[in-house]
Amino acid sequence: MTPRRAVVALGSNLQDPRAQVRRAFGELGGLPGTRVLARSSLWETAPVGYADQPAFVNACALVETTLPPRRLLDGLLAIERAHGRVRDIPNGPRTLDLDIVLYGESAHHEDGLTLPHPRAHERAFVLAPLLEVWPDAIIPGLGAASQYRERVAGQAIERLPDTP
Repeated sequence: MTPRRAVVALGSNLQDPRAQVRRAFGELGGLPGTRVLARSSLWETAPVGYADQPAFVNACALVETTLPPRRLLDGLLAIERAHGRVRDIPNGPRTLDLDIVLYGESAHHEDGLTLPHPRAHERAFVLAPLLEVWPDAIIPGLGAASQYRERVAGQAIERLPDTP
């Protein structure tokens, strides 16, 4: 399969979230046929949905992969499990959350996987790091990702210092 660019969103708010995200960056490159092209800064954000939980550390990785979307998702879910991810509260606290935000400029839908991520353009915690790693990204069906940045400007997000 021809390599495709994809954006993976990373998030954590349990068990040393910065370390969880940093470790996951490295593990993404360990997926078959996948290499990390760029890593965003780490960003601290307020939880969305279920508010009674710690703040999140979020980031994005731009990867190049030969994996089709479902196999990429399966690889991401395996990384989440290795980090102790438990899915007991929707939008609840988690050791690691990995989502495919974009897969090239293609749209894709199957059970349990919709691309582009249907709410990516509504969330500062996705758009800020996404635009760091792929400034001219196009969200299929919506246009340039950059045009949505101002629409989420009121959402609390803070770039974390580069220190560990």
